[in-house]
Amino acid sequence: MRAAAALCLGLLALPAAGENLITAQAEKRVNKVRARPPYAVSPAARALHARLLVADMHADPLLWDRDLLKRNALGHVDVPRLVDGGAALQVFSIVTHAPKGINIRSNDASQGDLITALAVASGWPRATWKSKLERARHEAATFDGAVKRSGGRLVAIRSREDLSEYLAARGTGTVAGLLSVEGAQALDGKVENVAALYGMGVRMVGLTHFIDNEVGGSAHGTSRAGLSEVGRKVLAALEERRMIVDLAHASPALIDDVLARGKTPPVVSHTGVRGTCPNERNLSDDQLRRVAAKGGLISIGFWRIATCGDDADAAARAIVHAAKVAGARHVALGSDFDGAVAQPFDASGLPLLTQALLKQGMPEKDIALVMGGNALRFLAENLPAR
Repeated sequence: MRAAAALCLGLLALPAAGENLITAQAEKRVNKVRARPPYAVSPAARALHARLLVADMHADPLLWDRDLLKRNALGHVDVPRLVDGGAALQVFSIVTHAPKGINIRSNDASQGDLITALAVASGWPRATWKSKLERARHEAATFDGAVKRSGGRLVAIRSREDLSEYLAARGTGTVAGLLSVEGAQALDGKVENVAALYGMGVRMVGLTHFIDNEVGGSAHGTSRAGLSEVGRKVLAALEERRMIVDLAHASPALIDDVLARGKTPPVVSHTGVRGTCPNERNLSDDQLRRVAAKGGLISIGFWRIATCGDDADAAARAIVHAAKVAGARHVALGSDFDGAVAQPFDASGLPLLTQALLKQGMPEKDIALVMGGNALRFLAENLPAR
């Protein structure tokens, strides 16, 4: 992937410049926006979008050296751009490992780790240089700090009660945020660290990312394994605390095992569908049906590998396909904003997706579901009570 190669090159230049400049240069290469705002949206689409509760199930801005509360020219997500895009809720993902030479076919731990270089370049605490759990702690603290400084513009969601109170009192200019983890390598191999993640405010955990880990196999790893013995214990520990299980990046065998053994509905926080874009990163129609049958949520991304396109129309085609196969009540948004991928628009361009779904002929009631209604209902049903 060219984006990953660019990130490698940017981080290999560490001795050449100061911390902020290095991370900004690296991000400029990977978190590109194909079309810059302002975005042209029809009056009908804008009016519909204004009536929606919009939610996105996956973005990675906590990885980058930017203030969430300030409008930035870099990347895809910050609170001002989410407000411009009409977002009610954003899931903020914590990333703790990314292999050099990252690709969707085969990666292993021997490839090295880009996040180590990023942590050093960004001036993260020294403990984060080796411990993935400490990286999670640092990124969670970054989110918490933004919430405290926001004056109510950014609201942390950790329970059904939090979500209900936020939606009841929500005013203009506010966004809710929920923490997730991308890959259970953040546990540092210890089941008991599920409790540590919970204490940080994390409420969703992706079992794998781009490499296999102690829990099970990645769709882009080398083993293609299902749940390990440790993975079965982690699954039980997550469900005991009502932490949502995320199957994005999971191997087919891991998906099968979680659907068979799991007691709670899973989410696939950011994916494409093979029906419109056939590759190893995306879900088959059979997987779509089985996740839906479990009561799960399938969140469609916007980037090229997910959609085989570079615009909102491509994302809309994937959403419409998923809705036809799995049912509209099981489909949501999972942008992968700030995920070291080029995006067709930034968060302020979310009305473009409403417009594209109208163009695809999706009924307005279904557009309301996939743009955020389903995600908010899913969270209201599956988060801890308080």
